[in-house]
Amino acid sequence: MSLVIFTAMVGLVAAPGTIHPWLAAMALLAIAVGAGASGALNMWYDADIDALMARTKKRPVPAGAILPGEALGFGMTLAIGAVLMLGLFVNIPAAALLAFTIFFYVVIYTMWLKRATPQNIVIGGAAGAFPPMIGWVSVTGTVDLGAIALFLIIFMWTPPHFWALALWRNINADYSRAGVPMLPVVAGPDETRRQILIYTLIVLPITFLPALTGTVGPLYAIAVALLDAVFLYHAVRVFRLRDGKLAETACKRMFAFSTLWLFLVFALILIERAAGIAPFAPAL
Repeated sequence: MSLVIFTAMVGLVAAPGTIHPWLAAMALLAIAVGAGASGALNMWYDADIDALMARTKKRPVPAGAILPGEALGFGMTLAIGAVLMLGLFVNIPAAALLAFTIFFYVVIYTMWLKRATPQNIVIGGAAGAFPPMIGWVSVTGTVDLGAIALFLIIFMWTPPHFWALALWRNINADYSRAGVPMLPVVAGPDETRRQILIYTLIVLPITFLPALTGTVGPLYAIAVALLDAVFLYHAVRVFRLRDGKLAETACKRMFAFSTLWLFLVFALILIERAAGIAPFAPAL
């Protein structure tokens, strides 16, 4: 949730043009409420499998603290309120994108992909990648290459980030018991390690897209190259270390660094904006 709000704020700041600070605050509030709505609706629908998994069985619905109907009503109220707020106070395109994001997470990911395919986290990762795009569209009213670049960074970052967590916390038994076909359950740890390395190799060049689209300048490019090198180092260690405590530690460190990596990549954009560093080219 913190990263959702932070990346949305970066989208607001990085977008060409200006937005009144109060409208920016309303946009961030609407995005945060929309994310909360998605979480509530996810927990309403997934209550059956949440009750079977150790890490989720204490959530309010499976624990009996909140009735399923209450969670559904609360989630729908938040979702409708967030979309209306963004549409009335900011602009219609941003509200439409927020509505689609909630729909994608709840219907496409939660209700369909999560229980249907081991590629669930790959495709479903789009839901977590939309917030900076919504922030961008809140300023510009349109989706352009700069917004797409920010979206792609998070979209391709999600699989290695999540799979490193799955290997570290060994939550495969949970998913297997609940019948959720996560990649480590279906393909095994070794294939998951290979996929982590593949997706890491894909996401690293994508981090330079903001420079190519004129969103950032030289400070970002130099710093992100160093961050990418460390990210790749962790991915290679996860791939090479297969058993024992060292392998577990490698997965834990990659998960931790991947979280920090995403924060720093987006923080670099804020730093450049605050420092007034000129981008490489006019924004596209």
